[in-house]
Amino acid sequence: MRKIFKYITLSILGFGVISCSDETLLDLSPINNISLSDAFSSPSLIESSVNGMYNAAAIGQYNSTNPNGGRGYIWGAAFVQQGDNRGEDVVNTATFYQLTYTGTYDPTTANNVYYWVDGYRLINRANLVIEGVTAAVEAGIITQDVANDYIGQAKFLRAITHFELLIYFARPYNFTAGANHPGVPYREVGIDTQAEIDSEILMGRNTVAECYQKVLQDLNDAESLITNTGLTKASRNAAIAFKTRVYLHMGNWDGVIAEGTKLNGSYTLEDSPNGPFLDSYGNSESIFSLTQAATQNPGVNAALASQYNRRRLVAISPIIWRDPSWLADDLRREDNSTETEVGTGMVFTAGGAKFTLKYKDGVNYTDASPVIRYAEVMLNMAEAQARKTSPDLVASLGLLNQVRNRSLADPATQAYVSADFANATELVGAILKERRIEFLMEGRRWSDIHRLQGDDMQPIDGVPQKVANGTPPADSYTLGTPYDGPYGVPTIPYADYKFLWPIPQVEINSNPTLAEQQNPGW
Repeated sequence: MRKIFKYITLSILGFGVISCSDETLLDLSPINNISLSDAFSSPSLIESSVNGMYNAAAIGQYNSTNPNGGRGYIWGAAFVQQGDNRGEDVVNTATFYQLTYTGTYDPTTANNVYYWVDGYRLINRANLVIEGVTAAVEAGIITQDVANDYIGQAKFLRAITHFELLIYFARPYNFTAGANHPGVPYREVGIDTQAEIDSEILMGRNTVAECYQKVLQDLNDAESLITNTGLTKASRNAAIAFKTRVYLHMGNWDGVIAEGTKLNGSYTLEDSPNGPFLDSYGNSESIFSLTQAATQNPGVNAALASQYNRRRLVAISPIIWRDPSWLADDLRREDNSTETEVGTGMVFTAGGAKFTLKYKDGVNYTDASPVIRYAEVMLNMAEAQARKTSPDLVASLGLLNQVRNRSLADPATQAYVSADFANATELVGAILKERRIEFLMEGRRWSDIHRLQGDDMQPIDGVPQKVANGTPPADSYTLGTPYDGPYGVPTIPYADYKFLWPIPQVEINSNPTLAEQQNPGW
């Protein structure tokens, strides 16, 4: 079986390694490496197969021959690291993310390639779970209710992964009227036979509109099917929360509000902005996170606490650190570290530079990977309230202040009031700035840069200029004035082909359909 599938396209098979050497594909197996034919033959093996799907989400495989040897692609760590380094609010200090940070990637760059590859590996696992548990019901192995929960979880992962790939490999929703420009292939068939490969290889890129429609349908199905309520597996509430993110990218403000309102009373913000990270598995705010354990994590070369804490490979940028909207006594600046010991605050200083301390466990790397929090849902709703046809600026301001006020030294005097904003445009600007501060080092910046291209209120043109690659000097962090240079990484204009990542060369070499659909310029 391995040799048969040696040269098959990655986005179709989704779990392979392609090259013109003797590399072969990994057998598709659950986490315990049983065969696919046995994976859905008993309730316990089905559960293992579902767990294998989450393992693919949290750890991935990257370029390893070990199915547990990945670097957190894409939901275990890479979505944070790549999402941060595509933006201007962090500084890459070494070479690890330099190509992403400086925009010097190409179709062979590993970080881009394995975002696509491990994304489709996960999608294929999700599709095989859907098909496998459906067959298990027909065979009387599990009940329909149990199967529905598993199918809903798989559809959730399929939806959010396609959506994530859209943000890196396709232009934003508003790029064309009707979003009829190229998206990504939306794979809904599990591939484990030659016949399925031969059929699926003919499928090209769906339009962005088609992809969004399918993402929302999968999330709606997930909402109706899932019974799991835990934080580290897909849940009904996670599907709802993600719909607020999808509708935000579409500019469907009423949709954002309708979905977000469903979560009223289900979550509360932690009293402290550090709360979701001090207890990443047991707080009241996190909606969906992925488990990382001492024996199973992306490792020293990828785990969030390794890259951002222990190894200090990504620093907070002076650009956001010195932004006047981020008050000097904001609790999200708390730094109680010393020269010899990292503290328990939210940042620490090393070599004069500022680093995040959201990810606490720099030894065993057990911090949960934060995919979506209630704070994001609230800010999504705040923005939608300010942007909708008949804006509700009072509701918008109230939601913004709920998120921001918990970080203020004196909310009574420092909270925003309506007089601070002349119009909805200014209020939206404050919400967007709050997103940059609140979700700093959580991978959310690129998503906002992507969706705000050509925005009618707060437009961004391309990828903003950045501080030079390397550790910024200590004096660049001095508060009191906005950062005004020097810069070392120039803007990538929206019209530039490098605004988007290219479809990987291994995909182009293997898939004749996608070879004709590469992003222009690559």
